[in-house]
Amino acid sequence: MEPHLKKAVDSGGALPLMEAFYTIQGEGYHKGSAAFFVRIGGCDVGCHWCDVKESWDANLHPPTYVGEIVAQAKQCSDVVVVTGGEPLMWDMQPLTDAFKEAGIKTHIETSGAYPLSGEWDWICLSPKKRMLPKQEIYAKANELKVIVYNTDDLQFAEQQAQYVSNTCKLYLQPEWSRRDTAIPLIVNHVLENPKWLASLQTHKYLKIP
Repeated sequence: MEPHLKKAVDSGGALPLMEAFYTIQGEGYHKGSAAFFVRIGGCDVGCHWCDVKESWDANLHPPTYVGEIVAQAKQCSDVVVVTGGEPLMWDMQPLTDAFKEAGIKTHIETSGAYPLSGEWDWICLSPKKRMLPKQEIYAKANELKVIVYNTDDLQFAEQQAQYVSNTCKLYLQPEWSRRDTAIPLIVNHVLENPKWLASLQTHKYLKIP
């Protein structure tokens, strides 16, 4: 990598961009709404059920200047969802500053395993057992989304819910490959604990990105 580009990556002025696309949000609180998605490469959380394992190695994805990312988003939407990978492995401040300057609302989907950076209009925290969230992010999370693979994940979800604010939306979402067995678990848990809401990956049913 050329020195000037490496310097830009280190400072957050450029990011390993895996893909960027305009689609309908499929999960959680904003499901059904249009948004521009920015998928940042790099993740070491290592969820065995991850459906975008190709995002894990940041070196596979070209460093892209923040200005180029914002220019793409401006053509499509006034809402952007930054996801990964794990986007907080990188300094998000330059990216969110540029989005704000362009009048674009900023959403992030993160495990919270790295320090929070950037200015966000909506934070979806999806904690993982292998690398727990940093304490600082719990109070700022607007949405807690726990992926349910088995019954242990329901216990984990209840533990994580203790740390977020009273206004944080709580979602249980089946892991896609286990949805036939996970959905009944989620339904029963929500009926018994109505503070929780059920979330589905509706974009997969719609067959869109």
